[in-house]
Amino acid sequence: MELADYSTLMGVLKSEGFMTKKSLGQNFLVDPTVCPRMAASACDKQTGALEIGPGAGVLTRQLCDAAKKVVTIELDERLRPVLKKTLADKDNVEVIFGDAMKLDLAALIAEKFADCRKVAVCANLPYYITSPIIMMLLESRLPIDNITVMVQKEAAERLCAKVGSRQAGAVTVAVNYYAESEILFKVGRDSFMPPPNVDSAVIRLTLRQKPEIALNDEKKFFRFVKACFAQRRKTLINTVSSGLGIPKDTLRQALEELGLDATARSEALTMEELAGIANRLFPVEDK
Repeated sequence: MELADYSTLMGVLKSEGFMTKKSLGQNFLVDPTVCPRMAASACDKQTGALEIGPGAGVLTRQLCDAAKKVVTIELDERLRPVLKKTLADKDNVEVIFGDAMKLDLAALIAEKFADCRKVAVCANLPYYITSPIIMMLLESRLPIDNITVMVQKEAAERLCAKVGSRQAGAVTVAVNYYAESEILFKVGRDSFMPPPNVDSAVIRLTLRQKPEIALNDEKKFFRFVKACFAQRRKTLINTVSSGLGIPKDTLRQALEELGLDATARSEALTMEELAGIANRLFPVEDK
């Protein structure tokens, strides 16, 4: 079954009386070249593939061919008969209906992929929940090798930007802390049915064994980073002082100790410089 064919996909959806819901970000991929590239970038025959949001199963079928086993999580119960039909000839896939943000993914991975050499997440994520899902996957420190996902092109550029560049933001810093990121290829809006209003891109986040920077306190570091990028036009001293209530003199001293200008803006600072400032603001507390 070639689901990346428009007429075939429409026939399956119509046969089950399925109508897309804009609120769930349901845009089905109809470009036959995209999913095989995604699956090959994420998996091999020793990999357990975890998919979030299979839709009609276009990517799922390719993952079944590329991976040892596939577990796919779908929120929309209306897709149950659709997926039963589109995945009927695949014997290495299990569909779980539920909210990926609420499931115990660590337990699920341990149970379903015990016989797999590695685990990868591969998905065509709904645009409206891209960042929350990616950050949930990273912050949970799940035993996964990589996260290969299709996201809105603008989000891809932000997630994979170099820390210290104009495109970088708080989410860029967070992603860089947990993983190495890269944009694999772009996907035009005409590759979907119905077509969205934006172009997309496939990115891969390869999880780090351990962070490249040392932090005194992770939670305080990310609070600091969020404050740094809250008001991009202001200097770091002004926006962090406003956001966290830290005296400007304290911030000025931290910058001075690192040889940084007092007028520095957050978007111009590297991971090492941001970590250095945070570690001076939040020293290790004596127990």
